[in-house]
Amino acid sequence: MLRGRGTAGRSQDCHSLARSASRETQNLLDGARSGSPGSAQPLREYALPLAEKRHLRDVQKANIKYLSRWHQWKQASRKSLRKLLQDTKELLSYLQLWRHAIHSIEGKFGTGIQSYFSFLRFLVILNFVIFLLVFSFITLPTALSKHGIVNGSHVEVPLKSADPLCTVYVVSGTKGLIYFYSYIIDLLTGTGFLEMTSLFYGDYTVDTIYFGLLKYQVPLAYLLTMMACLSLSFLWIVKRSVAGFKQSLVYNDDKFQSYCNKIFAGWDFCITDVNAARLKHSSLQYELKTDLEEERLRQKIAERTTKEKMRIYCLRIFLNCIVLGFLSVCFYSIYRATVYSQENISNDSKSRFEDNLLVQYLPSAVITMANFIATLFFSFLIKFEDYSPAFEIRLTLMRCVFVRLANIGVLLFSLWTQITSCANEKCIPCGYNYQLYPCWESRVGQEMYKLMIFDFLIIFAITVFIDFPRKLMVTHCSFKAFRWCGLQKFDIPDNVLEIVYGQTICWIGTFYCPLLPAIATIKYFLVFYIKKISLIHTCKPSTRPFRASSSNFFFLVVLLIGLILAFIPVGLSMTHIPSSKACGPFVNFNHSWDITQHTIHHVLQKVLVGISSDALAVSFFMIICLIMFYVIALAGAHKRVINQLREQLAMVSSNSVADIVRGIAFIGLLQPSSAWCPLAGYSAPSIPDH
Repeated sequence: MLRGRGTAGRSQDCHSLARSASRETQNLLDGARSGSPGSAQPLREYALPLAEKRHLRDVQKANIKYLSRWHQWKQASRKSLRKLLQDTKELLSYLQLWRHAIHSIEGKFGTGIQSYFSFLRFLVILNFVIFLLVFSFITLPTALSKHGIVNGSHVEVPLKSADPLCTVYVVSGTKGLIYFYSYIIDLLTGTGFLEMTSLFYGDYTVDTIYFGLLKYQVPLAYLLTMMACLSLSFLWIVKRSVAGFKQSLVYNDDKFQSYCNKIFAGWDFCITDVNAARLKHSSLQYELKTDLEEERLRQKIAERTTKEKMRIYCLRIFLNCIVLGFLSVCFYSIYRATVYSQENISNDSKSRFEDNLLVQYLPSAVITMANFIATLFFSFLIKFEDYSPAFEIRLTLMRCVFVRLANIGVLLFSLWTQITSCANEKCIPCGYNYQLYPCWESRVGQEMYKLMIFDFLIIFAITVFIDFPRKLMVTHCSFKAFRWCGLQKFDIPDNVLEIVYGQTICWIGTFYCPLLPAIATIKYFLVFYIKKISLIHTCKPSTRPFRASSSNFFFLVVLLIGLILAFIPVGLSMTHIPSSKACGPFVNFNHSWDITQHTIHHVLQKVLVGISSDALAVSFFMIICLIMFYVIALAGAHKRVINQLREQLAMVSSNSVADIVRGIAFIGLLQPSSAWCPLAGYSAPSIPDH
């Protein structure tokens, strides 16, 4: 009885599936004969056998001549549009920048390192788009007006609104006898012949451009374009990071699930290289050891006495005080280096090449040295704070991020202290120190330009003069000290911090150096090949694991922090520091933001004033808090649902195991049988008789 019931059940299931497939096929045949819109869907979207799909295709082709011209045209247009979209998508995938190179890196070194190079490609595209915006709306119209191709007027400072001394702006080092190395200094520092080019703020002195009956106001376009570039960057980064944020917010750290994922689903099937596979093995082993170490530390923390907790907390407070002291030393060193550099920059072309270049690059060198020492210092200090391995990595990275971005902030603070401080009362009418900074915006742009150039030179020099000789010594020298040092590790977080630091400089400097995004595009384009050669020939991947899913979210979060930092100095310079009266498009306004009160319609002006009011800021903050509360509550609800689904899966798995056990218990009662399923196309194997 049991045997017959099982055989009949299997046959009934197969025949029901066959009947359902036949009904679906018959419906499609009826639709094809009637010419209904549903029959025009691609056949590959239906779960049907290949023979039936071919039969349906033949029926559709045979019935096309019986359709009306309207239906024939509609079907042909739909197929052509679908094919066009598919071909366009394939073509765009082939035209993607560095597609083959990134796939090759992914195959040799895994998805973690591939995510770094994909992130680098994203920055290249982002900077190129920003450059196109700036060039199209600011640089190109200004160049057309200056060369007389279109009619335009230049900005003029009313004598009543500014002191005549504030309007004097003479670029030194461009007249008389000029030594050949002066051009090298100008190229590396942005001074001399580069200072009065479209590269810097001071060259944009066009006020209005006339395109027939249309008036194009360059100052307003300058301000709105810079705001659009920062807003575009913000929206683009948020859009890319929202998926990783949802994943990190919903999924909890289930240790049992983490072990299962690492053991059963931790392998990266993109790896094809033997050395990379061996590295992946060690990486998984490192992850498991790290998880076990965290579990051991968690038990150790739970067993700590009050005396031990007080000792650990006091030690951490003491070490954090040391960190604050170290940061204070770094910030003060950057401040003094910036002040010394600004006060001793020589515009005399007869000064020594080495002295002038050293003074020009002194702040950049001090910042780079502080970033390098801070990374080593924090990595050494974190070992004594008794944190878990995963938290050690996160805390060290966040400290390094803070140091790198705060160093830029200290540099800008030092510059603005020099700009706004007056040694005598003569510069008070100008609102800034016009003697040292007749065009202070261009000077700030030069500092950002030097930071960008120096950062690229450091990346290139480390690869060529440190990593490559180290590779030769480790490979070809038998001395044990060289082999003990080993090859340089390609550490993903440190490399990400390098390019985020450079991108933050680009965002801050775009307002003062409009073509800086073009330089950043070229820089990151070259950095891609430098890092690729370094990874393949001179470095080895780090054994510390870094998954693509978590790394992409981390990269974008750090980049978002840098963008938020860039908003602050640019916004303060627009609204609080008086604009230069000798250069730039805002000489007629006390601040750059004041142009919105003179050029924008009064209705829109009231809207902007309302947006910048305190009442709206408080209301906006309250609304954001409510939205955050809703999102957090929704994420908590999703997390509870996920936990319930996990429990249900566990129950279903246990029930399946119980069913299998019961089936094995009754398997001796079953007789040989064969049930043929026409839909599946195979004969079920017979169970041997015992």
